Amino acid sequence: MSIRVDHHDDVTVVTIDRPQVRNAVDMATADALFRAFVAFDRDPARKVAVLTGAGGSFCAGFDLAQAASGSVGDEWFAEHALDPSFDGTDDQPRKGPMGPTRLAMSKPVIAAIAGPAVAGGMELALWCDMRVMEETAYMGVYCRRWGVPLIDGGTVRLPRIVGHGRAMDLILTGRKVEAGECLSIGLASRTCASGRALDTALELAREIARFPQGCLRADRASALRQWSLDLPQALASEWRSADTFRAEGIAGAGRFAAGKGRGGDFGDL
Repeated sequence: MSIRVDHHDDVTVVTIDRPQVRNAVDMATADALFRAFVAFDRDPARKVAVLTGAGGSFCAGFDLAQAASGSVGDEWFAEHALDPSFDGTDDQPRKGPMGPTRLAMSKPVIAAIAGPAVAGGMELALWCDMRVMEETAYMGVYCRRWGVPLIDGGTVRLPRIVGHGRAMDLILTGRKVEAGECLSIGLASRTCASGRALDTALELAREIARFPQGCLRADRASALRQWSLDLPQALASEWRSADTFRAEGIAGAGRFAAGKGRGGDFGDL
């Protein structure tokens, strides 16, 4: 199997397991990743997912050896083509070249990054909500060297995460971006010691899973929707989250009034 799926209570861990090629994603792996995340999003028992790679690498991108073999032909391009009717909703999930990168997830996904997250692997990391990087990990548009474009969300998500100017630097030069710089420009959410990416991401996932999920998912969805809306539309869209206040917030306010969470305490919810 090119991926592994493990469950840690209400957290799902999806691992790319092709360490012999630094977890480069071939067609079969892309399909397996796609199916794994569709299953996670539809499973009511799972709240947060972690995406990681085996053997000290996150993902070295699309498997260029497979591309060079002639496997990437007209059929592959037709399968992944997007037409103007694509609106990002997942009533009919669409697979990206790297697998899950066109899925509009309803739940958070955290990338646990060791070693390289480059080219298409960087695009996988950008698709995630948060990125935990080991201090020795790095990113980069390494496909710049080979005439392979970013066609799986990289030119869209990177500017939204780090800003246009920084994105142009990384996209045009293809240079290596160490974990410290990733953290300083907002590309990494947090860094950790070598060998600790998965453990750190799991700790973060468990913390997120503790919160009332309806409210958390509503806020996350609003933050994602607002990119395509002007301010009045975005505010109106945000107000849709008021339904979760009825469902969860009033009860939560009652717990606060009874003495929970004073002084910003997150320990006993």
